Amino acid sequence: MTQKASATQTVFTSAIQHHRAGLLTEAERLYLLVLAIEPCHAESLHLLGVVTWQTGRHDRAVDMIRGAVAINPRDASYHVNLGGVLQEQGRLDEAVACYRKAIELRPNFSQAHGNLGGALRGQGRLDEAVACCRKAIELRPLDAWAHSNLGTTLQKQGWSAGAIACYRRAIVLRPGYAEAHSNLGAALLEQGRLAEAIACQRRAIELRPNYAWAHSNLGAALQKLGRLAEAIACYRRAIVLKPDLAEAHGNLGCALREQGWPEGAHQAFEQAIACDPRRGFFHRMLAATGSVAPTSPQVRQMEALLADPGALPEAERIELHFALGAVHENASQVEAAFRHLLIGNRLKRTRVAYDEAATLALFERIRAAFTAELLTARQGRGVGSRLPVFVVGMPRSGTTLVEQILASHPQIVGAGEILTLPRVVETLVRGGAAFPEAVASLPRERLDRLGAAYLDALRALAPTAARIVDKLPENFLRVGLIHLALPGARIVRVLRDPIDTCLSCFSLLFTGHLPYTYDLAELGRYYRAYDALMQHWRAILPPGIMLELRYEDLVADLQTQARRLIAHAGLTWDEACLNFHRNRRPVRTASATQVRRPLYGSSVGRWKKFADVARPLLEALEAPPQQEPK
Repeated sequence: MTQKASATQTVFTSAIQHHRAGLLTEAERLYLLVLAIEPCHAESLHLLGVVTWQTGRHDRAVDMIRGAVAINPRDASYHVNLGGVLQEQGRLDEAVACYRKAIELRPNFSQAHGNLGGALRGQGRLDEAVACCRKAIELRPLDAWAHSNLGTTLQKQGWSAGAIACYRRAIVLRPGYAEAHSNLGAALLEQGRLAEAIACQRRAIELRPNYAWAHSNLGAALQKLGRLAEAIACYRRAIVLKPDLAEAHGNLGCALREQGWPEGAHQAFEQAIACDPRRGFFHRMLAATGSVAPTSPQVRQMEALLADPGALPEAERIELHFALGAVHENASQVEAAFRHLLIGNRLKRTRVAYDEAATLALFERIRAAFTAELLTARQGRGVGSRLPVFVVGMPRSGTTLVEQILASHPQIVGAGEILTLPRVVETLVRGGAAFPEAVASLPRERLDRLGAAYLDALRALAPTAARIVDKLPENFLRVGLIHLALPGARIVRVLRDPIDTCLSCFSLLFTGHLPYTYDLAELGRYYRAYDALMQHWRAILPPGIMLELRYEDLVADLQTQARRLIAHAGLTWDEACLNFHRNRRPVRTASATQVRRPLYGSSVGRWKKFADVARPLLEALEAPPQQEPK
C-alpha cells in the first residue's frame, strides 16, 4: 500500500468511526478530506451524501450519492440510500427505480425489498407493498424493522389487527424499539383501545424522550379521549422536537378546530402544508376552515399538483378534489365546485366496498323484525334509566347542531359520535345470533344485560351528568333495540330537506365508513330506505319516546325548538341553550366550525344552486320506495 493510500485509509476509518458515533460534523470534515486526497473515492462520496442527508440537505445528498453511483454503479447500497433520499423528497417514482436497481444487483438485499415496500405504500400500491415487505421478512426473519414495516403497510390497508401482530413481533425481537411501540399505539388507537394506545406511546417516549412522532401520536390518543389541552401540548412538544413534522402540525390544526379556534387551526394547516405540500388531507382541512379564496396561492398549488397525473397517489388526488370543491362552493362557483366533487366522489367510490342490495335489505329486515306487536309484548323489560339521549338521523342533517344545543344545558353532557351501542349489538353476533332477527327471541335477562352494559360505558364518560347525548347518526338503525333495552331513553330524530342533506354528504370526504355517499343515485336510494325506516319507527314507538325536529324549523325559531328539545330530555329550560355557539366543548365532526357561530340560514335550500347538475340524486329521491337498485 502506498503512503497516499495508507493516509487515505486512516482518514476514512476515522470518518466512519465519527459517523457511527453520531459526530456528523467531524465525519463530514473527514470524508471531505479523503476526497481532497482521492476525488474518486466512491465510498467516501457515498457516505458524505448520507451525512448530508442526515443533516437535512437533501438536494446536495442526491447529487453526492449519484456521484458515487457514477463511480461504482454496481454497489446496491448506493442505490438504496439514493432511493431513501428521493423518497423523503416525495420523488417516489425515482425512489422505486433505485430500489429495483438495488434488487437487480443484489436479489437477496432485505433492506431494498423493505424500502421498496415503503415507497410503493406511499404510491398507494398496497398489495405490491405488502409483497415486498413480506419478502424482506423472508430474507431476514429476525429483523424487527422488517416486521414493523409490514405492520405499517397492513395498517394502511385497513388491517389493524394484522398490523398489531407485526408490531408486537418487532417488539419481541427488539424490546427497546421505540418506533414499534409508537406504531403499535397508533394501530390500537384505530381499534378504539385508547388506554393501551396511550401506554404504548408513553413507553415509546420513555425509550426515546425526544421522539417527536410518539409525542404527536400520544396527542392523537388523548384527543380521542377529549383531553384537548393535553393533546395540544403533545403536538406542540412534537413540533419543538421536529419542526418539519407535518403530521404534528396537522394534528394541532384538527385539535384547535375541534376546540373552536379557527384562526389557530388555519395557521397550523398552513404549516403542515409547508412541511408536506403533497398531502391532500392538509389542503382539505385548510379549505374546511372556509378561509381559502379561489384566487389564493394554495389553490394554484393544488391545481398544479392535480395537473401532473403522476405527481400524487390517487388517495391524495381525491383529497385535493374535495378541497377544491369546498373552496369553489364557498365562493359560489357552482360549476367548478361540482366538477371537482364529481371527480373526487367517482375516484373515492372505486376505492370503497359497498353492497347496496345487502344494505337496503338490512333496512327491510329491521322493519320486519321490529313490529308493533314485538314492542308491546316486550314492554316492561330492559333498564329504565333516563340518562341516555340519542340523536339520530342522516349524516349532515343537523345532528351536531342539536347535540350542541343539548350539551349547552348545564345538566347535559354531549358524548359525540360514540361506538358504544354498535359494540353492544356486536355481542349478539358474537353469541351466534343475527341482528335484527335474534332480538325477538332474546330472553329478558339478555336485554337487561345489554342495557346495563351500555349504561355502564356511558356513565363512565360523565359520572355526574343528568343526561348524556349519544350522537351517532346511524343509531337510527337501532331505534327499536334502544327502546327495548333502554325504555327510559329519549330519541331525537333530526330531519333536513332530503336534497340538502344528500348534497351535503356528497360534498364531504368522510373519515368514517359511509360508502353510500359517493354516488348520487346510491345516496338517493339510501335516503329513501332510511326515511322509510324512520316512518316505521314513528308508527310503532309509544308516544313521547322519539321527538322529530326539523333543521329548517330550528333555524327559523331557535327558542321554540330548543325548548322542545330540553323538555323532551325531561329537564327544565336553561337560557344557555340559546348560546350554544359559545360552548367550548370539543366537537369532532365536520360541523365543528359551523356550531361555533350563531344560527344562520344560508344552508337552507342549498341544493337549488346544484339542481342542474344533481339530476341522478333528484331522480333517485323521486323514485318509488320499493324500486330496485339500478
